[in-house]
Amino acid sequence: MTVNSEFKRRLLARERLMGAFIKTPHPIVIEIMGGSGLDFLVLDGEHAPFERANIDTCMIAARAIGCPVVVRVPDNTQSTILAALDSGAAGVVVPHVNSVAQAEALAKSMHYVSGGRGFAGTTRAADYAKRKLPEHKAQARDEVCLFVQIEDMEGYAIRDQIAAVENVDALFIGRGDLAVDSGYDDFFAKEVGEMTDNILACKDAITGLYCAPGEPIDRWEKSGSSYFVIGSEHTLMTQGVNQMLADID
Repeated sequence: MTVNSEFKRRLLARERLMGAFIKTPHPIVIEIMGGSGLDFLVLDGEHAPFERANIDTCMIAARAIGCPVVVRVPDNTQSTILAALDSGAAGVVVPHVNSVAQAEALAKSMHYVSGGRGFAGTTRAADYAKRKLPEHKAQARDEVCLFVQIEDMEGYAIRDQIAAVENVDALFIGRGDLAVDSGYDDFFAKEVGEMTDNILACKDAITGLYCAPGEPIDRWEKSGSSYFVIGSEHTLMTQGVNQMLADID
């Protein structure tokens, strides 16, 4: 079993998984964070300066340290998703998924089906031609995960239908954008919390969310969350420095 297939097995089994966003496009950050005890990392290609070459070198570091890495892509085009998967990503997080048709198209782009993921046998994902087409086609389905992000009122309204799309592996809640789109200024507003509870309770869906470092997660686990993205290396560094200075004082 590969690192990526073991990650997908654990995700689908609803094991508690703890991850963090990575905002700095450098492989040393992956080495450090990947060896920290976290279950997975998320390269934030939506809000940080990740280009294809950066993602590729980060994936080399991830493979060396044995840590599954998913990519939050900046858009939902097939070419963007293909680049992340060919680099060896354990999956993609797609922002602003607001329709069943969009979720269906995304699910198709993840897999080797007609009109779906394009095949190339010399990628890292295919072990640089060590896997032949039938073997890679058979294994790849178990090595990639599709996380669709629910962070708009439009997507929130049809969350159950989106979750029911075949090969959508998990819902990921973006509370910040959900707050903004619903007219609230507070990430922790009661109304945003209630919407989050409703998404986490989606029938038969694997669900997770971003949490701020130090935020209690037991409430969200009770609502149904099984995986968490907690902070980023930026927030963890800032908190570490603040704590160090506080300890000196």
